[in-house]
Amino acid sequence: MKHTIFYILFLATLSICNAQSELVKIEADTTNIRIGEQFEIKISVGETENVIIPKLSKLNGLEVIDSLKTDTLKNTISKKYILTGFDSGAFYVPKQQIFIKNQVYETDSLLINVATVKIDTTKVKKFPIKGIKGEPYQFDDYKNIVLIALLLISIVLTTLYFALKRSKDDQVKTFVPKLAPYQEALRNLKLLDAKLLWQNNKIKPYYSELTTIVRNYIERELHVPALEQTTNQIIESLFDFSDAKVIETERDTIKKLKRLFEQADLVKFAKAKPLAEDITSDRKIAEYIINNMQPILEEENSEVSYSTPVVIVQKPVIEKPNTLAKVVLILVTAAVILILSIGLGKVISMSKTSKNQMENVQ
Repeated sequence: MKHTIFYILFLATLSICNAQSELVKIEADTTNIRIGEQFEIKISVGETENVIIPKLSKLNGLEVIDSLKTDTLKNTISKKYILTGFDSGAFYVPKQQIFIKNQVYETDSLLINVATVKIDTTKVKKFPIKGIKGEPYQFDDYKNIVLIALLLISIVLTTLYFALKRSKDDQVKTFVPKLAPYQEALRNLKLLDAKLLWQNNKIKPYYSELTTIVRNYIERELHVPALEQTTNQIIESLFDFSDAKVIETERDTIKKLKRLFEQADLVKFAKAKPLAEDITSDRKIAEYIINNMQPILEEENSEVSYSTPVVIVQKPVIEKPNTLAKVVLILVTAAVILILSIGLGKVISMSKTSKNQMENVQ
């Protein structure tokens, strides 16, 4: 009776193992590889529902290179792995647990033999030991020298700048009273005579300044924008002012002004060259116009004050650095440049020497 029960249990266990072996399989494309050679393992499961294939575990001496996607074909699921080994010897791929419908199934184990590659040292070509290879020079090798050189150059240039530049900060301010238009015009005529422009054949600049003096007088004294208007516009405005009794002048004076402006336009734009008598006559006409063309002032505003001060800025006379200071600065600059050139020369020579030594070692 006991033998019968044992026999039944043995058959049941054998049937279960056969069922597991048929349901879960593991196989390798090869069981003999060389060091570093890759091989493939495939796990097949004869079921497609509720199947879990975990990652390969407990691999001693073997490494998983890649895990491919799971394939489903009819009623079978397969999973492929790519493995390799970097140590020689015999290594087992242990039994792997597969979960099918919450039940555990185990695969068989695999024995993988990893062999070494035989090398015939007598046929291997030998090479001599190479010497130290010099690295190419970079900016960091000369960074400190360049920074020091730039600092010294900036100091020298700053010293030269402040030593040679003229001071523009200190300015002398003087206050002079503002002249009346009539007085200013007469003074400017005298200054124009002192320049002797037309006597030196500078007729165009002479007439330009002469008409500017007259225009400026008309603008300041009669409040006519003579500096901006043309000759005809000025004459029309003066005739209107004369008819309106705003200015005290005769129409003949306005006509003389027109002839003066026309003569100046011919000189400036048509390059006319009047005779000396005509130039002298025009000078007298300009003074005559200034003397005989004045505004009519009311009694209340008859007194006009021209004492408003004008600020005239004059630059002070500052002595330039003497010759000795210039010579000293030039010598200092030359010395700094010489020191920098010597230092750079030594660095370059040292770098070449070290490079030659490295080449000799090689």
